[in-house]
Amino acid sequence: MKILIANLGSTSFKYRLFDMDDSNAAQLASGGYERVTDYTNCIEDMLETLVGEGHLQSGEEIDAVGFKTVLGKDLSGCVTADARVLEALEGFKEVAPAHNPAYATGIRCFAEKLPTVPRVALFETAFYQWMTPAAYNYAIPQAWRDLGIRRYGFHGASHKFVAERSAEMLGNEVVAERVRQLYVDGPGEYEGAPLRVLSCHLGGSSSVTGIQNGVAIGASMGFSPQGGLPQNNRVGDLDSMAIPYVCKMLGISVEEAERQLNKESGLLGLSGVSNDARDICEAIEAGNENAQLAIDVLIDSIRHWAGSFFFKMGGAEAIVFTAGIGENDADLRASVCAGLEDLGVQIDPLANAKAIRGAEGIISSPDSKIKVLVIPANEELVIAREVFRKVKAS
Repeated sequence: MKILIANLGSTSFKYRLFDMDDSNAAQLASGGYERVTDYTNCIEDMLETLVGEGHLQSGEEIDAVGFKTVLGKDLSGCVTADARVLEALEGFKEVAPAHNPAYATGIRCFAEKLPTVPRVALFETAFYQWMTPAAYNYAIPQAWRDLGIRRYGFHGASHKFVAERSAEMLGNEVVAERVRQLYVDGPGEYEGAPLRVLSCHLGGSSSVTGIQNGVAIGASMGFSPQGGLPQNNRVGDLDSMAIPYVCKMLGISVEEAERQLNKESGLLGLSGVSNDARDICEAIEAGNENAQLAIDVLIDSIRHWAGSFFFKMGGAEAIVFTAGIGENDADLRASVCAGLEDLGVQIDPLANAKAIRGAEGIISSPDSKIKVLVIPANEELVIAREVFRKVKAS
């Protein structure tokens, strides 16, 4: 079964083509476009490229198209990308303005260009469907909750991949299989050996998730991707009273305050240097104190959220680092785990130093009670697998 994964941004379009069966997922092709103004033209060019390279005979040979939709009003999970999905994306377009309109447009374009090919949306919130009401509710008036304001959690595809792959690496096939079937059968009851994972997705956009026996029990990100850890240029957690105070004192509008929190905050706002951790680390080496502050705040936030989920789950068998920073910054990983020896965390400095540039591995010492893993992110593969399962079951 040939599955095309479409990753759409406000001005970008990236794709991967997979050949899937029950036991294997082979990537056939990948590509992308920047400064996109017309998705239809991109889709047409992509199909011509895939045919020209011999991956397809025609666009109709594609068995399904999968979309990594972010946030839908009153809708989550792995679902057919139909009118209901478009309505859900429209309902929260103000909350995810860089993603929802783009995906709605992309879904419509694929429906027009390949009308007979099934379309499937895997929402980034899907992995958090089974959080308890205590975990996802804010202490806000009922009228606010009726609008859908709650903690949703994001980076679901990445954390789901961590849940499955960490279980495989630690020899817990029962949990791994539970994760594979999660969106098909739901979590059900679990009676196997415990596997509690602190999953740290650290990149341009970062989040921490607690995963108990393959199921997310909480998320650092909240109503939007704005909450939780400081992002590359988004603020992360912020006391709500800061916004009206800043508007009054600086004489700016709420809209301008929101723009600054989304575009000029996070690592960029703290460092004053860049929103890229690599540039910030270079500035630290040059003695820039604000750059050091940016990394220190990020590390403190990671430890704060990981510690909260550790307490909530009553412990952990593994800590996992994934995504660009998590996979490549050995110093940051060591700092996050520093001083945790009494909890059972023992980093192997040599293994940690070697685990860069997409290398998978266990970076804790053999006698570490809590294992520390590096798992390269592979969100597109997760989407392809879920689309395959969805289409096969239909």
